[in-house]
Amino acid sequence: MRSLWHLGGLTWPQLVVRVGRQSMRDELIGRAAELGYFFLFSVFPLLLFLTTLLGYVARGSWQLRSQLFQWVSRVSPSADIVDLLRSTIEGITTARGGAKLSFGLVAAIWVASNGMIAVGRTLNTACGLRESRPWWWRRLTSIGLVTAFALGTILALVVIFFGETISLEVAAALDLGGGFAWIWRVTQWSLVLFFVVVAFDLIYNFAPNLAADHHVWFTPGAFIGVGLWIATSYGMRVYIANFPYYSMAYGSLGVVIVLLLWFYLTAAALLIGGEINSEIAVAMQGEEAERAARSRTRRVAQAP
Repeated sequence: MRSLWHLGGLTWPQLVVRVGRQSMRDELIGRAAELGYFFLFSVFPLLLFLTTLLGYVARGSWQLRSQLFQWVSRVSPSADIVDLLRSTIEGITTARGGAKLSFGLVAAIWVASNGMIAVGRTLNTACGLRESRPWWWRRLTSIGLVTAFALGTILALVVIFFGETISLEVAAALDLGGGFAWIWRVTQWSLVLFFVVVAFDLIYNFAPNLAADHHVWFTPGAFIGVGLWIATSYGMRVYIANFPYYSMAYGSLGVVIVLLLWFYLTAAALLIGGEINSEIAVAMQGEEAERAARSRTRRVAQAP
């Protein structure tokens, strides 16, 4: 299978036009709103799952939990959103004992997997696929994706949290000087970007009903989807910093409205990435069909 970066013979402007047309046919804007709604109900169970899993990974889980919310604050468009997430999770973990919290993980994973099932259903539509998997397989796949996402997030947090310490120790042991610490800081955030791109490709490969031989990694859709997500998050942050009056319009619901809008834009970026990969795959199929037709024509012309 040829690389998706070949674009199926399309130019970038042609790809943009095709993705725009197909997004309108697939009603991407409305489906992104649906996913944003599911994300809103899945984020707290997912964070509960993450913070509890952190407790099993390291004794100093409160430090890693703090680092988790510091990472969220880097991509979140508003500090109010981070405060809402932090206070809710701290309230849940304080009110529950260890055993109850562990049992509550089952419900947390189940609810969070509902959002992943909705993602798969929407990507099926975007890719023109029919859902043929049994319900229990879709549920297990969604739970696996949620767990993989959680483990990837924890691994990224460990890189962020312990990265500076590791770089200083390695630089001191090998006498590499201060330049190594700067190189590590660049490498550190490159690794975080790597984890996010892999997370997008995990969703594109396993959430929809895609055949195993069509699984592709480091796709254009994943990179563009991540880029759109970062750009929209930053754009929202700039807008809210300059026009922080949403609380006057919505009152106490203002933070929830901003959070829902952020999830809506996140879902739109995720779906656009899926549409890009789908359109490239369709163009590649057309390119292969055209090549096969030319080959048949050539054989007929050469026949005695």
